Amino acid sequence: MSMLYVLIPLALMLLAVAVWALIWAIRTGQFDDLESHGWSVVLDDDQKPPPDPPEPEEEEEN
Repeated sequence: MSMLYVLIPLALMLLAVAVWALIWAIRTGQFDDLESHGWSVVLDDDQKPPPDPPEPEEEEEN
């Protein structure tokens, strides 16, 4: 029974921290745009990779 006096306040404190974290995330705009970051990976192919640099020619030794 004495463990309940520890576990109930601990559970309430953890609940308060979770609610605070949720409210903080909502107020700072963490959930405003959920799709643009996912599409940025798909749509990032607009630029072609640069061409390979020419290889230096080997000089013949005599």
